[in-house]
Amino acid sequence: MKLVNFGSLNIDKVYRIPRFVRPGETILADGYQCFAGGKGLNQSIAAARAGVQVLHAGAVGLDGEMLLRTLADNGVDVSHILTSQTATGHAVIQVDSDGQNCIIVLGGANRELSQPYVDETLKFCDPGDIVLVQNETSLVPYIIQRAYEWGLKIAFNPSPIDEALFSYPLEYVNWLILNEVEGAQLTGLHRTEDTAVLQALQKKYPQAEFVLTVGERGVLYAGKEGCHAHPSCNVPVIDTTGAGDTFCGYFLACTLQSMEVEKCLELASKAAAIAISRPGASASIPKMDEVISFSPVYRTF
Repeated sequence: MKLVNFGSLNIDKVYRIPRFVRPGETILADGYQCFAGGKGLNQSIAAARAGVQVLHAGAVGLDGEMLLRTLADNGVDVSHILTSQTATGHAVIQVDSDGQNCIIVLGGANRELSQPYVDETLKFCDPGDIVLVQNETSLVPYIIQRAYEWGLKIAFNPSPIDEALFSYPLEYVNWLILNEVEGAQLTGLHRTEDTAVLQALQKKYPQAEFVLTVGERGVLYAGKEGCHAHPSCNVPVIDTTGAGDTFCGYFLACTLQSMEVEKCLELASKAAAIAISRPGASASIPKMDEVISFSPVYRTF
């Protein structure tokens, strides 16, 4: 069994700043780095470093060789990635002195996926595979529909959320993996109303399992294995970029390895904690042996 990730591929341009830029303001950056990134790339690398087979589906421009090399170096199958005449997607990321981030994403080649390409890629899926999608590529509703018709399990990380997302065929999704902000946007509730958000999501999409990350409060699960919670790890925050992607990739990798949901939550939480204690997105993702040996102090509330 493998993870088939129809995911974005971006060049991350990261600027370290004392605080986020205000409207009409110009400030000086303290530093600049360029990383391989994109939610899809980060998730694929996280799943591969967690020990499962990953096939990445997506597109880069002629300037995207660094991204292909990064994926391949991490054991991800890149044989189905398209090369487009459109420039590779990229993100401009502000990281402040507290390690928090603000991100602007340009879709670029990520928006070039076609229906024949999706259909051809799905031919390489096997029973038991999980198809992962998030909202930074084109044709997300078509991918969900066709993966369902192929009898595949579908995980959706609904980020970023826009109005079009509310018309997607989410009744076919097996897992919704989202953070507190996205949960609030989907339900219209306040982001701190964790239990109410989960209940509203279950009522709206009764067929799905939900994994809701709630920042320092940890992560909540609701689905066929009941309800579970896992606390967050108390680690120094260097850069939160890619933490959610790390969690998502690890959670699905652990699921593919038939771990119980409580173990999936534990390992995914530990992996995300390690990632935020380092700079960068994909570069900060740990391997499974490091995650297993990590003994964090957990936050209590």
